[in-house]
Amino acid sequence: MPCRLLSLALILGLAVSSVQAERADRTRAVNIEADDIKVDDAKRIHVITGNPVVTKGTLVLRGARIELREDSQGYYHATVTAQPSQRAFYRQKREALDEYVEGEAEVIEYDGKADRITLTRRAELRTLRAGTPRHEVQGAVIVWDNLSEELSINGTPGARRERVRAVLQPNTVASAPAAAGADANLRVSPALGGVRK
Repeated sequence: MPCRLLSLALILGLAVSSVQAERADRTRAVNIEADDIKVDDAKRIHVITGNPVVTKGTLVLRGARIELREDSQGYYHATVTAQPSQRAFYRQKREALDEYVEGEAEVIEYDGKADRITLTRRAELRTLRAGTPRHEVQGAVIVWDNLSEELSINGTPGARRERVRAVLQPNTVASAPAAAGADANLRVSPALGGVRK
């Protein structure tokens, strides 16, 4: 198999029915903070640079450059790119839960109409419950679909293939504090022969 694909509906503990991104976010205004914004009203495109931060309700996007587009139906789409050797950031609250989904990657694509996030290159996605990491995944490309609550993680194909990695906390202890000395962050096992980037 040239590329490892892991499709998981429950990997991030997303078994709760009808749990999506915070619904109120759809009606919130877009707020932008940056050093520079270039606006093309005819094409409905904003190019935002200089440590840009875009928020829309609980949705937060950060990176080196954000291209924000509004479609004819009023949905926003964003492409967030990071500085070289850095990663861009995404975070959003889940509806009716004290839980957030957040991720990092070199490139983040946000599709407001489909309610989908795509993280590409050195991608990492995690859920935080009450501020504590619950589940974490790593891969070359991660796609999180809020509407269908499906997650797919691709590894890197080729000779230097990087495999998908995941840490899943049991539901019974998901909200319990980590054991003394235990590190809740994702780590690469030496037995797997990987090196974290």
